[in-house]
Amino acid sequence: MTRVLNPPELVEAIWSRDASVWTGADEAQWLGWLDEPLRMQEQLDEVMRHAEQIESAGVIDDVVLLGMGGSSLAPEVMRRFFAAEHLHVLDTTHPAAIRRLEEQLDLERTLFVSASKSGGTLETRSHTDFFWEKVGNGDNFAAITDPGSALEELASERGFGAVVAGEPTIGGRYSALSPFGIVPLVLMGADARRLLLRAQEMAEACRGAEGNPGVDLGVSLGENWMQRRDKVVFEDLNGFGLWAEQLLAESTGKERKGLIPAPGEWADGPDRQEQEIRVPDPYELGQEFFRWEFATAVAGSILGINPFDQPNVQAAKDKTNEVLSAGGEPDVSPRGSLDELLSDAAEGDYVCIQAFIDPAREGELEPLLTRAHETGCVVTHGLGPRYLHSTGQLHKGGPNSGLFIQVVDETGPELPIPGKPFGFARLIRAQAAGDLASLEERGRRIVRVRLEEV
Repeated sequence: MTRVLNPPELVEAIWSRDASVWTGADEAQWLGWLDEPLRMQEQLDEVMRHAEQIESAGVIDDVVLLGMGGSSLAPEVMRRFFAAEHLHVLDTTHPAAIRRLEEQLDLERTLFVSASKSGGTLETRSHTDFFWEKVGNGDNFAAITDPGSALEELASERGFGAVVAGEPTIGGRYSALSPFGIVPLVLMGADARRLLLRAQEMAEACRGAEGNPGVDLGVSLGENWMQRRDKVVFEDLNGFGLWAEQLLAESTGKERKGLIPAPGEWADGPDRQEQEIRVPDPYELGQEFFRWEFATAVAGSILGINPFDQPNVQAAKDKTNEVLSAGGEPDVSPRGSLDELLSDAAEGDYVCIQAFIDPAREGELEPLLTRAHETGCVVTHGLGPRYLHSTGQLHKGGPNSGLFIQVVDETGPELPIPGKPFGFARLIRAQAAGDLASLEERGRRIVRVRLEEV
């Protein structure tokens, strides 16, 4: 049973790795993020050497990060804050997006960075194999992965130019200040040491009994949740919401509880709480990443859950594999009545739009967003399969207050995946079909519509 502690006791317990402040399970094994700002400063010279080796191996015009969830969201946020146009984050399996990226790059002058903690992420491995078949030169590839993973083995076999080891005691959504965030930052040309110093300052501030920024935010998140204000509204500054969504949703969305992140939504409403994003300068991301990480750990204690596991994330993956193993074309035909779903909206519900579409067409969701807002509910939306690695845990393990609208589009011609009996078009359709089935199994309210009919 979770112990109820006052803030100073909670701070002391977290820094002493006392798992009883949560559920007393394996939480203590996942607290490496507390020390990561300092540890990364000590490792930064090695990371810089890797970057120099890559640059000296040949001329690189562009960098493509191949990753999902915790391996891609912090780099995407930093890419936007630092306006790093030469860095591209590929976290979709939509064939149109992959083709478009391939066409705009000189592949021989591109560095592909495969990032996966487990080393077995299906999307990342598929992207890696696709571009390896096009280029086939180890100097054009690097990997970020935990020691001993299948990706580390693959990188060794293929002679990747660099392999950077992640920290095994850090979960993906807490990895922004680890190699998964810092290596892409270095490749952007930003001053990683400066950002890490700011992160370390926040880490020290989060040790204090008084005026502790992480505790203040975490207590606010948790106490508002206890008062039924479970929708967390904040400014979606340069895509910061993409990262914060995963952190909050995957950490707290379980046991039918959860904080529901709603970046960019209105703060007015009895089920909403408003929180501030403090990034006046891009380098302040270091502080803000750590502040929200610490706050989420604090909020997890108040909610009485384990903020470091994700018990329901595997469900959609298993369903996707079932659909792919069955052969044939996945069924992504329209399903259910959108009118009936939205008319069912009640106070405390939220509408979630799950769009398995070409990211370039995201703007076409606007009429659907407008219609969803007419319910008076908080509206969230995410692109598939990205959100499966982000808010998917909340959707399946959190409160049954979501009204889910899955959106699919015409994927266009198939794009083969080397070594697989299916291509990217079939894969994204299987991911859509698998997630809908997983949500239905849990009694969630969901319909499917076609983008062309929105």
